[in-house]
Amino acid sequence: MRASNHLIGLLNFLTFLLSAVILGGGIWLSSRANNIDCLKFLQWPLIVIGAAIMVVSLAGFAGACYRNTFLMWLYLFAMFFIIAALVGFIIFAYAVTDKGSGRPVMNKGYLEYYLRDYSGWLKDRVVDDDYWANIRSCLRDSKVCSKMGRSFNGVPESFEMFSMRKLSPIQSGCCKPPTDCGFVYVNETLWNIEGGTVGLGTDTDCPRWSNDQQQLCYQCDSCKAGVLDSLKKSWRKVSVINIVVLILLVIFYVIGCAAFRNNKSIDNDEPYGEARMTKAQPSRIQL
Repeated sequence: MRASNHLIGLLNFLTFLLSAVILGGGIWLSSRANNIDCLKFLQWPLIVIGAAIMVVSLAGFAGACYRNTFLMWLYLFAMFFIIAALVGFIIFAYAVTDKGSGRPVMNKGYLEYYLRDYSGWLKDRVVDDDYWANIRSCLRDSKVCSKMGRSFNGVPESFEMFSMRKLSPIQSGCCKPPTDCGFVYVNETLWNIEGGTVGLGTDTDCPRWSNDQQQLCYQCDSCKAGVLDSLKKSWRKVSVINIVVLILLVIFYVIGCAAFRNNKSIDNDEPYGEARMTKAQPSRIQL
C-alpha cells in the first residue's frame, strides 16, 4: 500500500512538472502575442490547460500523501478530461495552421507571402477588420520594422546585402513592398515608388505601400499572410512540445490508474492479481 502511494505521489509530482512546461509554452506564446505575432487569444487555451493540470496534480499528490480516496478519484477523473482537451488542442493547432507558407524569390534570401495561399478559421480571424486593426496597432507599437535597419561602419546596407537577408515573415510581409512591385530600394523601409513598374497592375498590395513609417505595408495582404505564417511557426513549435508532454501524461495516467487499482485491492484485502468475482464465491462446507 505504501509503495503504491509513493508511486502515485511521484507520478503526480512529475505531472506537476509537465504542467509547468505546458504553462511555460502558453506564457511564451503570450509574450510573442504582445511583441511579435500580435494575436492575443490563441495562447489562453494552453495556459488554462496547463493551470488545470497543475491544480489537479496537486490534488492527486495530496490524495496520495494523505490516502484520501476522494482526491485520488478526482485526480483520475479530471485528468482524463484534461488529456482529452490537450489532444483536442493539438489537433486544432495543426488544423488551423495546416495551409500556407512563404514562396521563394529568385536571387533573394527572404520569402514572399501571399494571403491567397492561406485559408481556414485562422485566416478569417486575422483578416477580420476589428482584429486586424488591433494587430496592425500591435505591429506598429512593437517597432518590428524600425529594428530592421543595419549599417556597417556607419554605412547603411546596400540593396544586394538586404536582398540576401533572412527576413522573418512579418518583416518580409509588413516592412517592405512586395518584390513584384519593382520599387527602387533606398533603405530597409524606404522605397522609391516612382521606379515601380513590374507588378503595379497585378499586385493589389503595390498601391497600399507607403513610405510613412507608421503605415508601410500594414494594410497589405502580404502583411496579413506574414502574420499567419509567423503564428504557424510559433504554434508548431509549441505543438511539438505538447505532443511529447501528452505522451508522458498518458503513460503517467495509465500507471496511476494501475497503482490506484492496486491500492483499492489491498484496502479490500484482496490478494494481488485475484479477481473480486473469485473472492466473492462462497467457500464450500467441508464435512
